[in-house]
Amino acid sequence: MYMGAQPIPPSLVRKWKSYFPEMQHNTTYGLSEGGGPGVIRLGMENEHKVGAIGTTGLIWDVRIVDGSGRDVKAGEVGELIVKGSGIMKEYYKNPAATAETIRDGWLYTGDLGKKDEDGFIYIVDRKKDLIISGGENIYPVEIENVIRRHPKVRDVAVIGVPDPRLGEAVCAVVQGTPGEPLTEEEMGSFCDQNLPRYKRPRRIILDEVPRSSTGKVEKPKLRQRYGGENS
Repeated sequence: MYMGAQPIPPSLVRKWKSYFPEMQHNTTYGLSEGGGPGVIRLGMENEHKVGAIGTTGLIWDVRIVDGSGRDVKAGEVGELIVKGSGIMKEYYKNPAATAETIRDGWLYTGDLGKKDEDGFIYIVDRKKDLIISGGENIYPVEIENVIRRHPKVRDVAVIGVPDPRLGEAVCAVVQGTPGEPLTEEEMGSFCDQNLPRYKRPRRIILDEVPRSSTGKVEKPKLRQRYGGENS
């Protein structure tokens, strides 16, 4: 199994391995602005680190930084930035976007991640998908990984929607498994039992989760549909 494109739920990998225990698992991380896959890779010998995207690939340097561009400590969340000969020259006819993305030779990926004490990197979420609710930073992927454990859930996407008191509130769009009736009340009870209070969805919507042709969840569509986002 060779995976990439977005964070792979560890529960999914473990489920596959339970059916095919001899099948090897590898994960790669990259982006179009960085020449594609291979910026970071797990390696089949590191299956014990399931959930991580791996360590720095050949010809690349990788850092995790705060909003001021300073390296964060191991275990802390920051933005993933990369440097290497595979970085793009520029965005076509868009110098402003280029200047925002490439700074001092470093490519700011827009992905939030953290590094463990062994140097393995974990993607936490997209920076633009971060939910700030009542002053708390909430990473949708963490909530999605919990909800996905429910046996009647086929797919899930968590987004932030406007809230007059909190600024943003957590909203979970949950797609049930065909033939397995699922109610909002049942999903809410599951979240109450498995998530801390500040991470629990204040709104649960049972609906299909839209994905692109490459399998990525189309969260802008969901934010526009349920949060009133115009872009």
